[in-house]
Amino acid sequence: MADGRGGGTLRITGAHVRFDSTRALDGVDLAVGDGEMVVLLGPSGCGKTTLLRAAAGLQPLDAGRIELDGKNLTGQRPDQRGIGLMFQEEVLFPHFDVEGNVAFGLRMAKVPLVERRRRVAEVLALVGLSGFEGRDVATLSGGEAQRVSLARALSPEPRVLLLDEPFGSLDRLLRERLIDELRPVLDQVGVTAIHVTHDHHEAFALADRIAVMASGRLLRIGTPEEVWTDPRTAQVARFLGHTNVFDAEVPPDLALAAGRQDSFVLRADRIEVAVADDGGVTEDDATQLPATVIRRRFRGDCYELRLEADIGGVATTLDAITPHGPPVGATARLRIGRRAVIALDD
Repeated sequence: MADGRGGGTLRITGAHVRFDSTRALDGVDLAVGDGEMVVLLGPSGCGKTTLLRAAAGLQPLDAGRIELDGKNLTGQRPDQRGIGLMFQEEVLFPHFDVEGNVAFGLRMAKVPLVERRRRVAEVLALVGLSGFEGRDVATLSGGEAQRVSLARALSPEPRVLLLDEPFGSLDRLLRERLIDELRPVLDQVGVTAIHVTHDHHEAFALADRIAVMASGRLLRIGTPEEVWTDPRTAQVARFLGHTNVFDAEVPPDLALAAGRQDSFVLRADRIEVAVADDGGVTEDDATQLPATVIRRRFRGDCYELRLEADIGGVATTLDAITPHGPPVGATARLRIGRRAVIALDD
């Protein structure tokens, strides 16, 4: 914002929340750096929203501590924390116009009228809605309404912004557009942010770091590249979108091809595929696996194939992403090099 206030370092330590017998948060530790965006990624009910509500002061902790730049926020009221929230549903006030909605937090903070109008104009320009001050919110499109919600969350100049699946109710094209627009806005403001989603594509597009959650715990945290190439556990790998996950008994021929006897992932984009008679796969008996195409999907610049392979007498299904697409029923040969293999801890 204009005064360069920027973000802050948010630290959550040992966060526990129980709802009856359910552990919604089970000893969560998370640090988010000044100006950083961390995306919480996980299935519904894993504790993502509870963690946001606890950080904002809307959900008391049963145990743990929340700090902003070293200052203990635990027990403080939401309006004292310097933390803003943006929800999945825009929840705009129908009896206020756009200006009234964006200025709501400023009015509650008793910011003078002239300053309120200046800040409203500033944040509306930031989200691409200059001149919308007098618009009835009932006339806004879904994308415009979400931009107004973002402007309202930013207008009080929070140190930290929490976004709870803000694009979950939008159609795919609009969601993709707003995802592209969100990060530059937050970077310009300099606000620290935690973004919640269950969509790994959205997480990869937005995050400086991704924190994968399940059952109230953080399972893996790192940059998008780190968590994709080294998910560490089968649970994280599957949630990130890896499909060739082997964490039980592995057919010996496949283990030989992968060079591992225990748990591993085969990256679908690094499995070489050739139809049986085109000679396109390097000859290497240790890595040649015969397979039949059982599904083909065209994705614009590639094909997603599902193949059924008889590996040492064990029927095994594998997915591959290739620039060419042999038809369903075609016999193919697969070559699995070491670059395709991701080792797992479990």
